Amino acid sequence: MPKSFSPAPDLHFETENGRAQGVLICGVDEVGRGPLAGPVVAAAVIIPAEGLPHEIASRIKDSKKLSERQREFLFPHIVALCPHAIAEASVAEIDNINILQASLLAMKRAIKALPMRPAHALIDGNKAPKDLPCTAQTIVKGDGKSLSIAAASIIAKVARDRFMKEIAAAFPDYGWDRNAGYPTAEHLAALQKWGPTPWHRVSFAPVSEQIRVNK
Repeated sequence: MPKSFSPAPDLHFETENGRAQGVLICGVDEVGRGPLAGPVVAAAVIIPAEGLPHEIASRIKDSKKLSERQREFLFPHIVALCPHAIAEASVAEIDNINILQASLLAMKRAIKALPMRPAHALIDGNKAPKDLPCTAQTIVKGDGKSLSIAAASIIAKVARDRFMKEIAAAFPDYGWDRNAGYPTAEHLAALQKWGPTPWHRVSFAPVSEQIRVNK
C-alpha cells in the first residue's frame, strides 16, 4: 500500500487572511509542553511580502519532522529573512498557572514582541491566548499546514534546545543536551538518583513524586 501523501506547509492560510493585500499575518507555535524541566518557548514569524527563497521555503516543515541538523541549517535563514520574536514562560510560571496557560502566555509574549504589529495571528493548536493585539485563528496541526507556523516551530525548537544544552553544563547527569528535558529513561533515572534541580517543573507528576519520595 503506498504511503499517504502529506503536503508541505504553504501560504494558503496566510493568503486567505489577506497576505496578498498587505495584511501582516504571523504564525505562532510553542515548544516544550512535554518536558519535565526547562521553560516553554514560543515563536512568532511573519513571512515577508516577497516570500522566501525556494531553497529555504521548500525545506521548512513541522520542526518535529526535521533533524537537528536541518533545523540548525534553517534557523539563521528564517531569523535573517523574517520579522520574528521568541519568548518563553518560566518554570515558576508553568508551576503556578499550569503548562497550558504558560504555553499560551509564551505565545502572547512572542506576538507582542514582534518588531511590527500583525493584524492576524495563525496559532498552532486549538486554543488561542486571550488579550492579543490582533485577531487570531487556531489551526490544529498548523505546523504542517502553514509556512509561517512551521517557521515559528523551527526557531522555537532551536532556541529551546540551545538553552537546554546551556543549562545542561551545570546539571550534566540529566542528559538535557540530548533529551531537552523530556522524560527519557536517562532523565528519569537521573531524577530518581539525584532528585530535582531548580529547572525541574515540580507540578509535573514524575518530579512531584520524586520530591514526595525524598521527604
